[in-house]
Amino acid sequence: MPEKTPPLSACVRHSLDAYFNDLSGVETQNLHAMVIAEVEKPLLEAVMKRAGGNQLRAARMLGINRNTLRKKLSLYGLK
Repeated sequence: MPEKTPPLSACVRHSLDAYFNDLSGVETQNLHAMVIAEVEKPLLEAVMKRAGGNQLRAARMLGINRNTLRKKLSLYGLK
């Protein structure tokens, strides 16, 4: 039987635990913005690939407006 992939939330928790351990007690700031920036670009890349480069389809998959998607693609240099 194939090994089950852990839920995305488990992967995020694991990565955050490792991040906090690496900080060795140093305070962090703007964690929300940092996590969003780290996750959003690969999310957009994966969805655009899955959508075959079709922005309308990708926007629907993401549940966002196509213009919002276009802005985000431009922001991350993915256009």
